Amino acid sequence: MKKLIFTALFSVFSTFNLSAQMSDASISKLYQNYIIIKDALVTDNSDGASKAANDFIKSASMVDYKVMSEGNLDVLRKDASTIAESRSIETQRESFAKLSENMVAVAKNFKLSNDSVFVLYCPMADATWLSAEKTIKNPFYGKSMLTCGSVKKELK
Repeated sequence: MKKLIFTALFSVFSTFNLSAQMSDASISKLYQNYIIIKDALVTDNSDGASKAANDFIKSASMVDYKVMSEGNLDVLRKDASTIAESRSIETQRESFAKLSENMVAVAKNFKLSNDSVFVLYCPMADATWLSAEKTIKNPFYGKSMLTCGSVKKELK
C-alpha cells in the first residue's frame, strides 16, 4: 500500500517541462549531494547523512522551477528533511529509500553526470538507489550488509 501511494505521488515526475535526459547544473548538484548522503549511510554515519541532507535541501532551492516543478522539488526536499532532522540511522535509511526512488525518476529525465549513473537494488530493503560506481556499497544496511545488492541499470 505504501509503495502504491508513493508511486502515485511521484508519477508527477513524468510531467517534466523539458525533454528526457536534459542536462542542468543545478540538477547535477542535487545528484552530487545525494551521493554524499548515500556515502554517509554506507558508513553508518548519521551525522554525516544529516549534514549532507541539509546541503541537498539547499541545492534543491537553487533549481529553477522551469527546470523541475515546485511540487517535485517539494517532494525531494521533504524526503531530505526527514534525513536532515533525524538522528536515527534507521529513520534516515527509510527516508533515503523514498528519496532514492524519486531520484531514480529524476535520473530518467535528466543527465545527472557526464559519467555513468548506476541504479542499484537491495532485495533485503526492496529498494533502489543511485551510485556513481558499479560496486555495491549498500546504504540501507551499511557495514552489516555492505555488498548486498545488484546492478539494475546503467544510465549513460
